Amino acid sequence: MAGSNNSSVITLETTPTWAIAVVCFILITISILIEHVLHLLAKYFNKKRRKSLIQALNNIKSELMLLGFVSLLLTVLQKPIAKICIPKDAAQTFLPCQSLTSDDVEEESKCEQQGKKSLISRAGVQQLQLLIFALAFFHILSCILTFSLGTLKMRRWKFWEAETTTLDYQFSHDPRRFQLIHQTSFGKRHLNFWSEHRFLRFPVCLLRQFYGSVYKVDYVTLRHGFIMAHFAEGTEFDFHKYIRRALDKDFKVVVGISPWIWTFSMLFIFFNANVFHSTYWLPFIPLAMLVVVGTKLQGIITKMCLESNYKSSVVRGNLVVKPDDQFFWFGKPKLLLHLMHFILFQNSFQLAFFTWTTYNYGLNSCFHHKTVDIVTRLVMGVLVHFLCGYVTLPLYALVTQMGTKIKNSVFTDGMISGIRRWQEKAKWKLAKRSNYLLAQNSLDNSLSLNISPSFKTSLDVTSSTDTENDEEIVDGQSQIQQHTEFGSFGGFHLSTFRAAQH
Repeated sequence: MAGSNNSSVITLETTPTWAIAVVCFILITISILIEHVLHLLAKYFNKKRRKSLIQALNNIKSELMLLGFVSLLLTVLQKPIAKICIPKDAAQTFLPCQSLTSDDVEEESKCEQQGKKSLISRAGVQQLQLLIFALAFFHILSCILTFSLGTLKMRRWKFWEAETTTLDYQFSHDPRRFQLIHQTSFGKRHLNFWSEHRFLRFPVCLLRQFYGSVYKVDYVTLRHGFIMAHFAEGTEFDFHKYIRRALDKDFKVVVGISPWIWTFSMLFIFFNANVFHSTYWLPFIPLAMLVVVGTKLQGIITKMCLESNYKSSVVRGNLVVKPDDQFFWFGKPKLLLHLMHFILFQNSFQLAFFTWTTYNYGLNSCFHHKTVDIVTRLVMGVLVHFLCGYVTLPLYALVTQMGTKIKNSVFTDGMISGIRRWQEKAKWKLAKRSNYLLAQNSLDNSLSLNISPSFKTSLDVTSSTDTENDEEIVDGQSQIQQHTEFGSFGGFHLSTFRAAQH
């Protein structure tokens, strides 16, 4: 009974103070070490001038704080939650196990007297806290490992980028040379009998993502198309560094947890009931979504090649592909980022759920009916993280740059800060100048009523001089605008930075 069980529980009143002090000391020491490690990482990212990773680190801290707050709420509300009584018939629906018997489960006396059961027992609330801890740990760990694996594979792109500055590359891509698209390496790879047919193109792109993921010819061609679309011909631009900066900003999004991600996580917990037989289909959802995303990314590269072939079968120099949002789902390249976020989080949730059930109930619990269930969950979890980091992530980092709009990652953080300061300074000067002109106009109107001819002549001279200066300012601003549109900034408007900032 509840009373006999409560009488045997050892509380802090009967616990030695040295034992409490030792446990608190260990917990505080671990917390300080974790905080020190995060501080060292922030200093390292700041030294490398990777501000996006610093923001990602802040998102990790926010996630840990959020999950810690949820755990604190569960601790405080442990007793009130256990006192919420529900009918026994409702307590026997959507159980994760077929067996309805529960051993050594303490029920609240209030619910027991009413012939009901607790919504969640106190022991269940404590176990739920462990699930939250496992979720935070696996989500952060999986994101770091996945992006580290993808970045490791993309190191070869640095050498491909260096080759574009060699004389051999410039000679082989001489703009004075003409050739058919089918004769180019990119055309030979993507223009085949299966390219024109959707049902044939899908299986080829599905299998192609597992063989190399990103080929050198794809990287070089997409790089050239990106530069030709957003810069002047012959511009020297480090496409590899641009992709790395863009990927850092995407990592900042992936490590966070949005409300819709939490919604699907709650659905994942709900569908783990025995009646849904989730063991046979739930672990395969992240893998299926990852394969579909990789197939779509490979199909986009092929479609860009087909689009260039439709416009002209003869190319001058290197083949030019045109970036366009129409190649992406619903015309939104950022949708792929949210799908990657969902895949990583749900796969992390499954690994955390497996670890939690194994720790609390053992491998032979009702959550793992057979050995095949254990092997399936482990293999799917590891396989999804490997494929996401080594196959899909590099492909995503390259193809998503081929949208219509360019990302603000094209500029370094120092350049963006400088342009924003220049923008604020220009606004301040324009505001000051408008206030001066307003005061001058009011003065002219007040003096025009009663003024001597000689003084009026001097004012006319001053006004004409001011008008000439205003015209020079306007001409200067138009020249700056033309320089911004056609000069070193490559045709970018400051509205791009305002939109990216918001």
